[in-house]
Amino acid sequence: MININLSEIEKQYLDLVKNNPIAFGLENGFTDLRELHNEWIQMFMFAEEDTTLQGHRGSYKTTCLSIAIALLIIIKPHLSIMFMRKSDDDVKEIVLQVGKLLKTECYQELSFALYGTGCKLLKESAYEIDTNLKQNTKGGSQLLGTGSKSSLTGKHADLIFTDDIINVDDRISKAHRERTRMVYQELQNIRNRGGRIVNTGTPWHKDDAFTLMPNISTYDCYSTGLMDDNKIQEIKDSMSASLFAANYELKHIADKDAMFTNSKVDDGTNTEKIHGGKCHVDASYGGEDGTAFTIANEHADGFIYVYGELKQMHIDDCLDGFEEKRKFYRAGTFYSETNADKGYLNKKIQSPKKPYHEKMNKYIKISTYLKSNWHRIIFIKGTDRDYINQILDYTENATHDDSPDSLASLIREAIDKRGGVGFLK
Repeated sequence: MININLSEIEKQYLDLVKNNPIAFGLENGFTDLRELHNEWIQMFMFAEEDTTLQGHRGSYKTTCLSIAIALLIIIKPHLSIMFMRKSDDDVKEIVLQVGKLLKTECYQELSFALYGTGCKLLKESAYEIDTNLKQNTKGGSQLLGTGSKSSLTGKHADLIFTDDIINVDDRISKAHRERTRMVYQELQNIRNRGGRIVNTGTPWHKDDAFTLMPNISTYDCYSTGLMDDNKIQEIKDSMSASLFAANYELKHIADKDAMFTNSKVDDGTNTEKIHGGKCHVDASYGGEDGTAFTIANEHADGFIYVYGELKQMHIDDCLDGFEEKRKFYRAGTFYSETNADKGYLNKKIQSPKKPYHEKMNKYIKISTYLKSNWHRIIFIKGTDRDYINQILDYTENATHDDSPDSLASLIREAIDKRGGVGFLK
């Protein structure tokens, strides 16, 4: 049997963790990691202050987080770690990935090098991990995952990781932004004395919770070297300018020219107020445009309650689904434009229905009917986020305008043409 100097092996592994932690990712199939990711993992594990990483979509932020958390469970088993994402379901993916990493050969070798024993998972669920290495006597698990909407009462941690707790919901809803800000502020009371909070994600709104987060490091799609020019252009062509700016350039550009801001999204308490409304479809017959479906109902409280869907599909492939939603929300007359199809779609729509010939310039229609009523519009729970986002992205030069066009058309057809008294008449 070969005599091995354990202290030398221990030193080698600790040097690897400190100076080249991506090795623990590369060994397990994360072959796209680069030197940049060493810096990120090192920051997650060893920074002395609260810190924030803003990285573009597809930059492997969350992969680096899972590698760092797995390493911390082994090299700092006295720590209690909390991992937070937007929802409980979002948390599962990463907690399960951390568990898988801990079972791999290289993490087991690290454990043997440091403690003379392998790392065994004594508790492994979608939300918690505990190992035989645990040195925390306070009773909590080494890793606890939680959604930002879950109760934080009684929870405490030495190290808190937030990952994408700011998302598209924060862009389209002021109420979501305020709740996320409140949750982040509550985390100050959750961390133990001397603990740290590490934040990762992408910004979505100029007033989102990133305004509260300290020591922000920003890595956009041009600086990481992870995307070549062709890939950047391909993604840029696939989405609105403001969405690309938020996700890949990590900045906000829509406010200057945006016609619509601060959308109101209901929490589900007013869904029934859409019952008895009218429907509209802005149909796609192929190509880059989508198909937008809208139900709207003006209620006695003065608000217009709206449900919307946006599908990147030919109208023939989604009309049946729209008819089902029409029945579900007890909607009535179904409006459709006849310019493009000469009445083809109207023949397929179930009665009651009302076709019309569009004569108005689209920009004028949207800026007149949708803009003037925007303060009265409340999107009910379940409305497609893409539907709302397309309205928020709308400018005179917008490439895609299916959602705002559908909603503006329905407001004009069902409200204005009834003398301004709306759906109630």
